[in-house]
Amino acid sequence: QVQLVESGGGLVQPGGSLSLSCAASGSIFRINAMGWYRQAPGKERGLVATITRGGSTRYTDSVKERFTISRDNARNTVYLQMNSLKPEDTAVYYCNADGILTPGLRDFISWGQGTQVTVSS
Repeated sequence: QVQLVESGGGLVQPGGSLSLSCAASGSIFRINAMGWYRQAPGKERGLVATITRGGSTRYTDSVKERFTISRDNARNTVYLQMNSLKPEDTAVYYCNADGILTPGLRDFISWGQGTQVTVSS
């Protein structure tokens, strides 16, 4: 009932920048938190950054000072600006959102399909 569509991944050299976006659509009454997670080959999916509806943010330590998460509540969209990228940032990046559906006001948690980010020279 809620679809998340990511865009913006690709190949970038170390030290470069990429911007990801994720738009939510469907039977949405309200989106609460939105976030980005990533999964590198052979590793578990882990948190990159989250943002509440009010704009409070949280980052995993390895991306602090380099990545910035933001959102547009009117567009149900979350963004991730990634600067000073390192090879260890290479992973599939997944968008996540939780909130309330309409009608019925039931809770939902949804994931995007993932977008590949590769940092390599």
